Amino acid sequence: MPPRSTHPVTPLDDDDYPAYTMGRAAEMLGTSPAFLRALGEHRLITPLRSEGGHRRYSRYQLRIAARARELVDQGTPIEAACRIVVLEDQLEEAQRINEQLRSQSGEPQPEITN
Repeated sequence: MPPRSTHPVTPLDDDDYPAYTMGRAAEMLGTSPAFLRALGEHRLITPLRSEGGHRRYSRYQLRIAARARELVDQGTPIEAACRIVVLEDQLEEAQRINEQLRSQSGEPQPEITN
């Protein structure tokens, strides 16, 4: 997934800043580096590379990876989990844009039930 556009004050505030090495990211998620590589192969997340060529992950990417891991842990194949996460992310973005457009037009907000 491409980085989200934000206007942080410092890299520490930036959810898209590639702060975590593959080993640290895997440790934080309780998974293996192979799982993170698989997410990259399925194009769910694309880590940035350090000058030495090592993968670096952002907090946003780790949240995406954690959601994929939840689905895989529930028995969803990794390909399907990646697709579900992409669709969930797209839906959330569309709902956010919809809400912005409605508030700008003065249209009443519909009740969303899940």
